[in-house]
Amino acid sequence: MATLVIATKNEGKAREYRAMFAPFGIEVKTLADFPEFEINENGQTFEENAKIKAQTAVDHLNLPVMADDSGLCVDALDGAPGVHSARYAGDHDDEANNAKLLRELADVEDDKRTAHFHTTIVAIKPDGAKLVTDGRVDGHILRSPRGENGFGYDPLFEPVEHPGLAMAELTAEQKNAISHRGRALRDFMDKFSGWWEA
Repeated sequence: MATLVIATKNEGKAREYRAMFAPFGIEVKTLADFPEFEINENGQTFEENAKIKAQTAVDHLNLPVMADDSGLCVDALDGAPGVHSARYAGDHDDEANNAKLLRELADVEDDKRTAHFHTTIVAIKPDGAKLVTDGRVDGHILRSPRGENGFGYDPLFEPVEHPGLAMAELTAEQKNAISHRGRALRDFMDKFSGWWEA
């Protein structure tokens, strides 16, 4: 059975991808299935970071690899936190990241608090063949966190498709229909067969 490696150790993501690729007869593995190696995510863009993750894993494992990078870009902060979204206030601390974002935007008027979530997915084969897709969702940054259903910046992000609701107040179905990751993934799956079988 052909193997595709997802450049993550997140078991939740792995389950999602296993279901998605099952119809193709593909075995999905993650970085947790292999001896550890260093990935130096020092790119300046989401695409650069996703490419670094995917290429580093391809070089170590000699298998096709899929990686993604996502973040929140706030217009009033010149696109920050951007590629530093997960570590904006330290190391992967959602609460601290949200608190810092609110501090940075404290004096910004409501109509100037525009932002978008962005995801880039990059898949690379050992022969160098690449597939790159993007997704984004536009919205506003709220003045206080709301909702229990999300993670990261979801409690502060009000998507344009659901005015009056934070991303963390949407159902899983509502969120998947509009999310940056959902959009990038749908585009990826539309193009996947052509890349995989080439």
